[in-house]
Amino acid sequence: MAKRPVSDDTKKTVNKRKTPAKPAAKKTTKKSTAKKTTKRKTKKATSRTWTRSIAIFLFKFSLAFSALFVLYGMYLDSKIQTRFSGPIWKTPAQIYARSLELKPGMFLPHDKLVEELVLLNYLKVAKPRTAGQFSISATKVELLRRSFTYLDGTEPNKALFLTFADNRLVSIRDQNTGKYLNSVNLDPMLLDTLQAPNQEDRILVELQDYPQLLIDTLLLVEDRNFYHHNGVSPLAIIRAAFANMNAGRTVQGGSTLTQQLVKNFFLTRQRSYWRKFNEAYMAILINYRLSKDVVLSGYLNEVYLGQNYSDGVYGFGLASYFYFGRPVPELSIDQMAFLVAVVKGPSFYDPWRYPERALERRDMIIRLLSKNGKISTAEYRAAITRPLGIIPRGHMSTTKAPAFLSLLRRELKSTFGDALYDQSGLKIFTSLDPLAQRAAETAITTSLPRLEKARHISGLETAMVVTDRQYGRVTAIVGGRNTQYAGFNRALDASRSIGSVVKPAIYLTAFEKGYDLNSPLEDKPLRLNNQYGNNWQPKNYDRKYRGEVPLYQALMQSLNVPTVNLGMALGVDNVIKSLKRLGVEKVDNHYPSMLLGALNMSPFQVSQMYQTIATAGEYHKLTSLVAVVDEDGDLVYQQSLKGQRRFDRKDTDLTIYNMTLVAKKGTARRLSWQFPGINFAGKTGSTDKLRDSWFVGLDNRDVVTVWVGRDDNKTSTLTGSSGALTVFGDYMKLRSADSLVVD
Repeated sequence: MAKRPVSDDTKKTVNKRKTPAKPAAKKTTKKSTAKKTTKRKTKKATSRTWTRSIAIFLFKFSLAFSALFVLYGMYLDSKIQTRFSGPIWKTPAQIYARSLELKPGMFLPHDKLVEELVLLNYLKVAKPRTAGQFSISATKVELLRRSFTYLDGTEPNKALFLTFADNRLVSIRDQNTGKYLNSVNLDPMLLDTLQAPNQEDRILVELQDYPQLLIDTLLLVEDRNFYHHNGVSPLAIIRAAFANMNAGRTVQGGSTLTQQLVKNFFLTRQRSYWRKFNEAYMAILINYRLSKDVVLSGYLNEVYLGQNYSDGVYGFGLASYFYFGRPVPELSIDQMAFLVAVVKGPSFYDPWRYPERALERRDMIIRLLSKNGKISTAEYRAAITRPLGIIPRGHMSTTKAPAFLSLLRRELKSTFGDALYDQSGLKIFTSLDPLAQRAAETAITTSLPRLEKARHISGLETAMVVTDRQYGRVTAIVGGRNTQYAGFNRALDASRSIGSVVKPAIYLTAFEKGYDLNSPLEDKPLRLNNQYGNNWQPKNYDRKYRGEVPLYQALMQSLNVPTVNLGMALGVDNVIKSLKRLGVEKVDNHYPSMLLGALNMSPFQVSQMYQTIATAGEYHKLTSLVAVVDEDGDLVYQQSLKGQRRFDRKDTDLTIYNMTLVAKKGTARRLSWQFPGINFAGKTGSTDKLRDSWFVGLDNRDVVTVWVGRDDNKTSTLTGSSGALTVFGDYMKLRSADSLVVD
């Protein structure tokens, strides 16, 4: 069947009917949009998931960090509590000189008390108003004595009025009560501190004992907002940062006193962000844990303020003695300003190496005090004109006495061993007399050059030991020509032939055996065998023989032949026994030559021998150690004052009387015109070829042993009377001799 042709209209109609195919296209667009929407929703969901995950992570991290921060804080806090729960410091022992006991009627020239006060760093003023000050007139001394700890506890400040006449103390009056006192002690001089290896050197001072101006100065310079911040001061950090940026270098620190204390107590000096973090964190903890006063007290006693050779100087208490030789409560305005100045850099402002630099910073702080109204204009003008006034490095006082401290350390070692270093805060009281020590040192430094010039020689050395007659306490000791040298101590360790200073032991033995001052002794040539088996013919120094002389003359003129005859009659062994009873531990020569001093002893051993004679036959072992007191004030050790009777007094009195004739008419007679009206007892000594010159002298107060010679054992060209006696005389001029009472 044939197809009917399709007209154009029909085609159009058909095409119109096919038009609904367009909605299919719209359907495809909706699907695409849905897909896009789904993708967007997926992305948003994924984004929300990541955000939530990050938030959860950050939350967990924050919790973990906070926990670690808290735990670390607890760890740091435990360190703080451990450090501050008990004694914060183990303080070194403090070594003191003797405390001068004043009694009415005692021999004490007016000028010697003044000298003592100056050595103790008392300040001379018109009218004493605070402790550590004094005023003087021709016959009177008015002073405000410092408080101090001694054997019986703490002695308070005391206002005293003392009168003098004829080189003696007449009266002592307590100005507060008006009562006259039978005795009173002055505060002892701090000589040194004694610390164990690696132990920091410091003297603890309670916060209430620090001058308020010192505290104000420290806070003004180092931490103005100390009492208002929480251990860390953001404003101070920002201020320091700007100051350092403007200067182009570090000119200012932002650390508070609390942070500095943390650094000193717990941290190293290494510069790092971790250390600064620890410093700030611990400062906040300490501020929470401790009061401001405890922190301030800790800082004042801990801060590093200088270097004493190999030892650091920590705390203002020790620094006050180290730089000025006086306790911190007595510091003047300029001295307080200097100590605060040193805080910034003890090495940079070392006053011995850089005095101009130290003075400039001190003056800047004085100006700062004036600008902030801490001191008056008059105080400013007075303080700014003063010199630094620094004492010699390492002295801690005006007296160093290395030979004496060497003796003391040996005694402490033998008495306590190393256990002494295990105790904190000990006070060691010694027998050193600052006046005697100063006189001994001055006598040696002036007399030896004079002797060398007069004799046209060089290389002389010397040693001196001074003890008190009553108890055998060493009051002064010099170990060599360089009185400040801490090396070889000739007074203790130089073993020299003693020559004629052995003779009083022989004559004391004779008095025990019934001899008297007029007993005749033969003075004729004699021949003996010495320790080497050789023929020995002793001779008198003048090479003369007198036939027969009374015993007193033989000792007075130090005649050798009569002395040997006497010694042989007594028996060498008996003389040796007497020497050992006198305190000589070892006699290395048992032959007749020992009767003329052919035996070796140190000046200290010679002094021990004469001490027993001087104390009327009572043996007292020579000592430099008087007492030791612990930090609670309890007595740990005290020297026994009871001697051991070894000779009858009548025999030692005869010996001493015979020795006074030596000083009046014999080999030491120059003393009689050098010190008219003063009685001495003494004995000169010379050895073979004049290698050694000796003199031992006594007055009412002292036993003084002097040796002069050469280290190479060559001749000194000096006899006992031309050498050692000269040093003794110079010492007594400075010391003011107290006339020996001879019955």
